[in-house]
Amino acid sequence: MTELPLRLAVLISGRGSNLQTILDTITQGRLAARVMLVISNRPGAAGLAVARAADVPMAVVDHREYPDRESFEHGLSAHIDDAAVDLIVLAGFMRVLTAEFVQRYHGRLLNIHPSLLPAFAGLDTHARALAASAREHGASVHFVTAAVDGGPVIAQTRVPVLEEDVPDSLARRVLEAEHRLYPLVLGWFCEARVALKLGTVYLDGLPLAAPVQFAYEAQRE
Repeated sequence: MTELPLRLAVLISGRGSNLQTILDTITQGRLAARVMLVISNRPGAAGLAVARAADVPMAVVDHREYPDRESFEHGLSAHIDDAAVDLIVLAGFMRVLTAEFVQRYHGRLLNIHPSLLPAFAGLDTHARALAASAREHGASVHFVTAAVDGGPVIAQTRVPVLEEDVPDSLARRVLEAEHRLYPLVLGWFCEARVALKLGTVYLDGLPLAAPVQFAYEAQRE
């Protein structure tokens, strides 16, 4: 069993709101983890300022400076391995990872996606949910595999779609759901409650027949 606190590397591409939530949850004593490293593939990502404010080591591995995906991922791996982390947390990391990279960190790669997977894998999930007249949307935390947004799902939060919703309003509520769901699932991993075995998610030693489901609750002012 991995000793606590669990050592995390967080990979970002944008504003870092899930990174901020993870850091806040750790500071509040509700997550037995330590962010050892934040990596961004975009030099101007706002999330780097989040890491800097928390005095967390940072690295920029700009994908545009590499001739192909494999060499880019070698750059990622060099930083990840040097930090000796237990878990790699994708938090708005907008790069597709190769099968080789995923296999290297098998069972130690988590991602959060803004939809109820397998529905609306990929980009523009909120607009697509509205276009499909979906009655529910939400967020999913899953283990990462070579299939884009196709890894085994651990848990989901279901967010109702309102009549007056537009992509931005729906996105705001889904992001609230993400900020609650991701630290919760990370906590399960930190406590060795959740694991990936032979392609199946196990929680508390038992295989999950379906992802754990949570209902959305509006954030109180």
